[in-house]
Amino acid sequence: MGEEVTQTEFSRAHRQEYRRKVQLCLDVFETMLAQSSFDVERPLTGMEIECNLVDDGYQPAMTNADVLTSIADPAYQTELGAYNIEFNVPPRPLPGRSALDLEADVRASLNEAESKAGRFGSHIVMIGILPTLMPEHLAGDWMSESTRYQALNDSIFTARGEDILIDIGGPERLSLHAATIAPESACTSMQLHLQVSPGDFATNWNAAQVIAGPQLALGANSPFFFGHELWSETRIELFTQATDTRPEELKTQGVRPRVWFGERWITSIFDLFEENVRYFPSLLPELSDEDPVAELAAGRTPKLSELRLHNGTIYRWNRPVYDVVGGRPHLRVENRVLPAGPTVLDMLANSAFYYGLLRALADDDRPIWTKLSFAAAERNFRAAAQYGIDARLYWPGYGEVTADELVLRELLPLAHEGLRQWGVAAEVRDRFLGVVEGRAKAGRNGATWQVATVRALQERGATRPEALAEMLRLYCERMHANAPVHTWDGPA
Repeated sequence: MGEEVTQTEFSRAHRQEYRRKVQLCLDVFETMLAQSSFDVERPLTGMEIECNLVDDGYQPAMTNADVLTSIADPAYQTELGAYNIEFNVPPRPLPGRSALDLEADVRASLNEAESKAGRFGSHIVMIGILPTLMPEHLAGDWMSESTRYQALNDSIFTARGEDILIDIGGPERLSLHAATIAPESACTSMQLHLQVSPGDFATNWNAAQVIAGPQLALGANSPFFFGHELWSETRIELFTQATDTRPEELKTQGVRPRVWFGERWITSIFDLFEENVRYFPSLLPELSDEDPVAELAAGRTPKLSELRLHNGTIYRWNRPVYDVVGGRPHLRVENRVLPAGPTVLDMLANSAFYYGLLRALADDDRPIWTKLSFAAAERNFRAAAQYGIDARLYWPGYGEVTADELVLRELLPLAHEGLRQWGVAAEVRDRFLGVVEGRAKAGRNGATWQVATVRALQERGATRPEALAEMLRLYCERMHANAPVHTWDGPA
């Protein structure tokens, strides 16, 4: 859920002091990059899975407070909506057979959480956007109890000065105005973390930006919102619009959105934090008592709380992370591209594809971003969000090519090689990348299955709401069976 805050209103003097403190943190961070010892001895991977709660009718259940009390595990936390929870998977190394243990551990933890949620008539669903969510569900007490969320809502609307327009095309265009950031709560994702050294950060971030389009094409799982069939991964455009602090005039002037792909390849992690400070005003100007200059001078590791909090309100699809664990600083690339679901196996297949490709591309002697423009990488990302596995993507040496052909001919061999370089066991590579291969060959991911199933149910006479609820019931059955989505059948 991000860093908590203690207040929702801030004076002008307070905001001015926060700006000074953020700049001070940035200066200290620059010094640390040049001088300090970051923890890179044992690179770790991490995962966060955002989930939805539904009732026995597969409608949103605003029960996360009760469910989290019942689960009683600090790995599970609140998210923005009262029908959302987040599962933070403990970090672990990538090599060997650890991913098989991870699959078993994640399934066991989610099954136990599902059992405890059932005491309140609730069920856990891993999906990019809950398809049964409708405007009326977000008209009442939809928000989790959190000062941070209320402050974020208030700050975004103070900055805009007007309601947010949600306008998304696709087969069934949706256009409406929102008076809160409630639509953002519909977006549930899987976040992948990789701990890297300062010297390796830029190549890994650039590689992650290149991969974003293919990731989405394969993993799209969010075709419905408020009953409308929109993009294959509607979550991308919905999240972009639902947190936009810019009125139309500022968009026209080229002011950057807070949900941001970026605009250039980088040479250092400092580039990203410096852009954050230069381009984006604060949304949550909470001040800490820390003097980062004094902490560093005393030989301690500064938390840089203001810089980290500010970074947490700028929603890059690949976000830079500075953190301190056990008194030692480290850096991570946080990949925020993928939706949650459909199954634990599918999500781990997506993560294996990502980590393998990342290693192969970052280690290349002639990096692909020297042959691919940043604008082309962003166009791939947008096309994949809109069309999913049917998207056409640009790739050096191929030109414009279908996503499945690109994956099968170029990216899967690279992912295998990258995982091999990580020291991942052959059986792990074969299990998870075999799922990616099957998905590409079948041309089926979560989004295509959802759309085909809803259409089949409507052709049998179901209304759209009935079809969405029944599709979600079938989805949950298959989610628990853990067979990969490309093998799922439709309604019986």
